[in-house]
Amino acid sequence: MTGKGENRGGKIFLVMMLGAGGMIGAWAVGMVLFGLSQVNWQVSELLRSYLVATGAIGEFQTLVDFYTHIKGVEYIICLAFLVAFPAFFKYVNRAPKAVPR
Repeated sequence: MTGKGENRGGKIFLVMMLGAGGMIGAWAVGMVLFGLSQVNWQVSELLRSYLVATGAIGEFQTLVDFYTHIKGVEYIICLAFLVAFPAFFKYVNRAPKAVPR
């Protein structure tokens, strides 16, 4: 037995979540536009700046630095495959459904 109060509470929650998502989305769009304005509206330069800032690209001083970076990336890729494989295996080996004639 559901009353009007429960339905109204769900609608209020939905509106609050949509409002919060809209504010976060507007902030993100504003930050991307601000970043683009700082690099003369060049998307490739913005992406390069982001990759340098996050450490995805950079100059390595020694071969050991480069090898350490590559091994770290390799471990992240291995972890992603170890997490994704059971879900993929379950998807592939699910029971077949009967096809209506």
